[in-house]
Amino acid sequence: MEHARLLIAIVLSLLVFIVWNAFFLDKEQKKLPKQNIKTQEQVTKGSEKTAKETTETKAALPESTTPAKTPALESVASSRTITVNLPLYTVKISTKGAVFRSFVLKKYRKTIKPDSPLLDMINPDLTQGTVRVGYAENSIQGLDNAVFSAHLNKDAVDIKDKPTPIVFSWKSPRGVVVEKRFLFSPKTYTIGLDVIIKNSSAQPIKDSLTLSLLKKGPENASRYGFEGPSALINNKLEEIKIKKIKKQDVYPGKLEWIAIQGRYFLSAVMPNEAIDARMHLSNGGDILTNTYVQPEQTILPDQQHVFKYKVFFGPKSMAVLKSVDYDLIKAVNFGMFDILAKPCVYIMNYIYKFIPNYGVAIIILTLLSKIILWPLGNKSYKSMAQMKKIQPLMAEIKEKYKDDKKKMNEEMMGLYKTYKVNPLGGCLPMVVQIPVFFALYRMLYGAIELRHAPFIWWINDLSAPDRLFRFDFHIPFMQPPYGIPVLTIIMGVTMFIQQKMSPPAGDPTQAKMMMLMPIVFTVIFINFSSGLVLYWLVNNVISMIQQYYIQKKNA
Repeated sequence: MEHARLLIAIVLSLLVFIVWNAFFLDKEQKKLPKQNIKTQEQVTKGSEKTAKETTETKAALPESTTPAKTPALESVASSRTITVNLPLYTVKISTKGAVFRSFVLKKYRKTIKPDSPLLDMINPDLTQGTVRVGYAENSIQGLDNAVFSAHLNKDAVDIKDKPTPIVFSWKSPRGVVVEKRFLFSPKTYTIGLDVIIKNSSAQPIKDSLTLSLLKKGPENASRYGFEGPSALINNKLEEIKIKKIKKQDVYPGKLEWIAIQGRYFLSAVMPNEAIDARMHLSNGGDILTNTYVQPEQTILPDQQHVFKYKVFFGPKSMAVLKSVDYDLIKAVNFGMFDILAKPCVYIMNYIYKFIPNYGVAIIILTLLSKIILWPLGNKSYKSMAQMKKIQPLMAEIKEKYKDDKKKMNEEMMGLYKTYKVNPLGGCLPMVVQIPVFFALYRMLYGAIELRHAPFIWWINDLSAPDRLFRFDFHIPFMQPPYGIPVLTIIMGVTMFIQQKMSPPAGDPTQAKMMMLMPIVFTVIFINFSSGLVLYWLVNNVISMIQQYYIQKKNA
């Protein structure tokens, strides 16, 4: 039993340092059969071929049957950009494809600096734009490079009071009309989108309509929170790691929505009703594409079909996503301990309504968690106090039976039984805190409320590591920016004091190793968010007070 505390301490440190990856990294997706759909690269090649075929077709037609000039035959230079300005965001739509080229959120800045520009969810280098319409088998030739006509005379419009539609249309050389009707509402990040296909050609269209979200970014996302493509399929959240796309890129089922998630923001496509469809993923170069693929449908000549969607571009705020409906709130997933993390978000936000400081809210949240665990803590610290009392008796048994390990263990067990001591009881508070720790870690890492949220003094962003001053030189074990992790050092000191208050290990080597644990934890915590360090610090201080009280009471 004398090795128990050392073993648990080592396991705890390894859990904090390594094992959380097992909780946070997504499980292997089950293999599903791939279905026939073009990749982004194939679509690009198809677009080039289509443009060539369109030119050849026009040249081959008699003059009397050559279609009148349509937006599809206009040059790229003739495309224009429509700016739509709303209270929550400003979106720029290119008539080339009727796609979003910029989506600037007015309540969020790119960095914490006061003069930082507002956050644009779409990388300026994403020349293809996003919210792209197409067909899986390219049934409407020219659509990939189509220049739409905007049913709007001016290049900018302000929407302040009521929902306003903006319509883009394009007619193919064969006579198929494609319309994208956006409905912008001033009080929400959700945008209505109707895609209308009017078949005025002589041939039926039998194909699967596609609606694609694109994002330009790094190949690999964060290890500690999910970033990448996701979907709600068969009422189950699917989060696909980017490196897994090569192994499986098609996910069929009853789709509620598809999305591309960042740490704090997401873009999503939601059909008006969940139907059996499929999600197709591709990651060509640094362009990630998530495509909603409709079931194959036939549109006969002189008929039309309306495909209804909702599009969301905005923050991963639980309150915002809950108002969107479509179960989009399920996109906020805090991993294995989601059931603990989400209530913490609600409680933290509730506290913030009365005390508008998220650092104070974290402190109060920690106090509440300690109150809930107080009875267990009392029992554990009482056990530790009793262990401290019997230390001399334990030393005598070790000395007396040092050559007979079996007899020594029997006497130790008898001693524990006589004094009703649980040798593992003192470790219970830390063991119980592990699920809470992981839940709060994911919550504090992913909760958008803490993004750029100040606390006091130098702690101006609770979602980032605390750094006092800034250094230009590299510091071992520390991720940039480099500085003095004051809050983390104080936390390490509290752990050291708490360790001194605990019963010493019987073996001198074990005692030295136990005293190293605060240093190990301090090194690990220097790259954690200051909000998490604040939680652990406050938790340690309360635990020290509780432990001191119990030890005095049982002295």
